Amino acid sequence: MRGRTQPATEAMHDAPCYLNGEFLRVSAARVSVLDRGFIFGDGVYEVVPVYARRLFRFDEHMARLARSLARLRIANPAGRDEWLARCRALVQAEPADDQVVYLQITRGVAPREHVMPEGQTPTVFMMTNPMRPPTAEQRRQGVACTTARDFRWERGDIKSTSLLGNILARQMSADHGAVETIMFRDGHLTEAAASNVWIVHEGALLGPPKSELVLEGIRVELLRELCAECGIAYNLRPISEADVRAADEVLLSSATKEVLPVTRIDGEPVGHGAARGKPGPVYARLYEAYQQAKRTMSI
Repeated sequence: MRGRTQPATEAMHDAPCYLNGEFLRVSAARVSVLDRGFIFGDGVYEVVPVYARRLFRFDEHMARLARSLARLRIANPAGRDEWLARCRALVQAEPADDQVVYLQITRGVAPREHVMPEGQTPTVFMMTNPMRPPTAEQRRQGVACTTARDFRWERGDIKSTSLLGNILARQMSADHGAVETIMFRDGHLTEAAASNVWIVHEGALLGPPKSELVLEGIRVELLRELCAECGIAYNLRPISEADVRAADEVLLSSATKEVLPVTRIDGEPVGHGAARGKPGPVYARLYEAYQQAKRTMSI
């Protein structure tokens, strides 16, 4: 294991980053141990995909970042154009054409006290790394998922750096050789550890309704747009666990997965008839539409 992880760790330390007004390498970045992000996980983050050195759905990511900051009462430390300039500078410093830019803003450095201090200067950290998309085999064969009760906190609408619940959920799937853990709260679908979850029923793409329990993934609106282009019915409504297990298709979406077919859940094949356990036609159409969107929705 050490032999496999060491090169990746060294590359990570050499990755370009930005910290509080300075561009440098990750290995040279330093943050106070009294930073509230370190002590409390008191901060938010965003992940912006980059294709051919162009930022995908940048304004939508910035809008969600602003929403998360507002919900934590942290002032946005930069405007749209400043964020864009910083992102582009990092992208140019990374050799790979396809990347993911990570942005993190914490409340800043303060004495350890639960009450939110006033007047703090936020800590701003950004870095970029090469994108690691799903493999061709995963797209061709689909992926496996496990399921679990959604035991995380009830403010999933905030893209918080406090991700211990998501880590525990994702480890559950990793322990079973699966790529994600699909979660249910009170018998209804919420999301996966690091993805939004969709089902296909009678040709329609269905997802859970927007709420404080679910992060509003950037691909929620994107898939609505792509469905409209492709003539696929689209609806957000409560989805029961039984709906998921009886679905014609199950899909994951995220910044790095894009849209990805799930073909096994808890060891059982997804779907019906000859298509059982195989990626379905709605996935195929949305995946192709997504590839076109990457060329037209990037800046």
